Amino acid sequence: MKTFLLIAVLGVMLVSAVLVSGRVWLGIDTQMGAHGWVALALGAGLTFLVAVGLMGLVFHSARRGYDDVDGED
Repeated sequence: MKTFLLIAVLGVMLVSAVLVSGRVWLGIDTQMGAHGWVALALGAGLTFLVAVGLMGLVFHSARRGYDDVDGED
């Protein structure tokens, strides 16, 4: 029951955040030029690549056993 309540509360928070950010995004009365769209695309793309690279390193490290506790300090 606690888990369902937690998921419900977090779901409501997520939907609220999406609705508020969408309203703010659409309420802005300015136009973004080509340079802005290029910068946005590059920033999102590079952020995605960094995230993929870091997750790859996490999985590689876990597979190789670098994260295992040896018990020797």
